[in-house]
Amino acid sequence: MMVLSGILFIILFTFLFFMLRTWLKKKSKVFYDNEGKKKRSLAFFHPYCNAGGGGERVLWVAVRAIQRRFPNVQCVVYTGDTDATPAEILDKARQRFNIVLPGNVEFIYLKCRGWVEAVKYPYFTLLGQSIGSVFLGLEALFAFVPDVYIDTMGYAFTLPLFKFLGGCPVACYVHYPTISTDMLTRVSARVQAHNNAEFISRSVLLSWLKIMYYRLFAYMYGVAGKRSKVVMVNSTWTYDHIASLWKVPSRTHIVYPPCDISEFMKIPLVSDESKPKQILSLGQFRPEKDHPMQIKAFHKFCMGVSEKERSVYKLVLAGSCRNEEDVTRVNNLKSLAKELEIEQMVEFRLNIPFSELKQLLESSLISIHTMWNEHFGICVVEAMAAGTVMLAHNSGGPKMDIVINHNGEPTGFLASDASSYSEAIKTIFNMTPSERLALRQNARNSLSRFSEEEFENAFISLCEQLLDERNVS
Repeated sequence: MMVLSGILFIILFTFLFFMLRTWLKKKSKVFYDNEGKKKRSLAFFHPYCNAGGGGERVLWVAVRAIQRRFPNVQCVVYTGDTDATPAEILDKARQRFNIVLPGNVEFIYLKCRGWVEAVKYPYFTLLGQSIGSVFLGLEALFAFVPDVYIDTMGYAFTLPLFKFLGGCPVACYVHYPTISTDMLTRVSARVQAHNNAEFISRSVLLSWLKIMYYRLFAYMYGVAGKRSKVVMVNSTWTYDHIASLWKVPSRTHIVYPPCDISEFMKIPLVSDESKPKQILSLGQFRPEKDHPMQIKAFHKFCMGVSEKERSVYKLVLAGSCRNEEDVTRVNNLKSLAKELEIEQMVEFRLNIPFSELKQLLESSLISIHTMWNEHFGICVVEAMAAGTVMLAHNSGGPKMDIVINHNGEPTGFLASDASSYSEAIKTIFNMTPSERLALRQNARNSLSRFSEEEFENAFISLCEQLLDERNVS
């Protein structure tokens, strides 16, 4: 009797599942071309499409590539930026990234984005955000079922939803694994970090429990991620982690993100002898970017020069603020600079347009980047293309893919803590202008593999199998 009941339950569940799937398809909006023919749709899941960071550059170049190669495919973007109109979002993409789209984009506005905000989950943040992404994914799915679905923000738990309930082929572009073996190592070693609170790192029991939680989460993350028909990752570091966690290396491809090197390479590469002694930091004001280390390293460097010399040096921190949390971080950074008595030498530029960003790079001598295990580092590439001397963290994408020797010569500097960053800054400023020019030229020559053209070719090549008529439900 129990077996029969179980079989009936499975049959009923399967029937209801396919009824719901059919209903979702039928209620979804249909797009037509100028001749009245139905257009296929490709949807990008990017709840923060108006954030103005490196991930958003990938999104808009990907959309542009699809529109150029497949003009009869309707691009759709799921976004939680309910405070911005489509025109405002596209205008920001133009201003921030110098990207103008050749076709129309349909925006599906999501109201439940708060469910994926880290601030909502002071504990079990990874699990909370992932469960929240499922609810956000359901809202997206119930609003519109596309022919092809691509997650471009790292919400792997939405992939099974769209594959099974939406009935469409799914793909993803992974900027950074939600969990990594490095995170497990840090917890095992009981190292305090922004994602490992001090009270946990001090406790053997709590550290063990967190390791178990991380391992279970990593397994679930792998189960969800391997539903993807095509997996694109942005660097060697990300590839290693995703291949290990998702275990589908044959479907996993390194596609370096599109860096606007063509625009930045227009900046004349000449002697920096007359440039101001300015250090520039580019990046969103998120905790993992470790802006406090930049200020501490700059302070340590300044303490090593005379008070008279000190005034000629300047640190500029430029980047986008997404929300109140980011604004609070900026205020805390200003307080830190004041506490270290260097506030007059530290400047903040928030949410600047592309033209101002380019001008800042042209007028800076050093670019600094301090994120540990940065997945790739678009701003690292942009800074090298613009002709600044790059000083990045000795880990992740910068170490493995970007700030590497080219033609047997260095392309920049790597450091790991405030002291080594301070020493590197000192070394760079002590180089002769001709020595820096040779390094800057070599760095610029090494960047062709990160061009928009290279990204578009690889992205389109992988998307063609998704857009094949036979694969579209």
